[in-house]
Amino acid sequence: MKSLDRLIRALRRLPGVGPRQAERFAAYFLRASQGETEEFIHALVTVKQDVKLCPVCFAYSEGGLCPICSDPDRDHGLICVVEDPQDIEALEKTEAYKGLYHVLHGAISPLEGRSAEQVKVRELLARVHNSEDPVREVIIATDPDSEGETTALYLADLLRGLVGQVTRIGYGVPLGGDIDYMDELTLGYSLKGRTKL
Repeated sequence: MKSLDRLIRALRRLPGVGPRQAERFAAYFLRASQGETEEFIHALVTVKQDVKLCPVCFAYSEGGLCPICSDPDRDHGLICVVEDPQDIEALEKTEAYKGLYHVLHGAISPLEGRSAEQVKVRELLARVHNSEDPVREVIIATDPDSEGETTALYLADLLRGLVGQVTRIGYGVPLGGDIDYMDELTLGYSLKGRTKL
């Protein structure tokens, strides 16, 4: 069946969806009522039409500034740089950060041919230069992989002297974790990122 195969191929393009899962999703849509299917289609069309990027931080927003950039109670002297809009949600769940964000929409990856010009580095620099409130600190919260580290080092070099300080989020041993179960790389980063008590 051509239409079913086309749906399965489309579903396989979703991140993390393999062939079996795509088949299960397709079977769900075949069994779903017309109303459920139309609701799903309407939600997809609406999100593509209504959700844009915030002109300041480049997070997802429905018209104009995102809720975080437009919140006067946030600390405008702090900017946390993340790779993807989803990272903001993870950090916000901690309720430990009350500053602003800047979304790069990727990380620098020479192996994949992604340079600094292809992520929102230029926009970050312009934002720091044009900020009404002086930026005291930029926190770099890129992923702890080779691309994230490359991006963090690149940003730190660019921002040094432009802001009060440039910091990197800590990572290493998870809360409640056993040291004897940790891999060497994680323990190494934990030792390098130790804090004073």
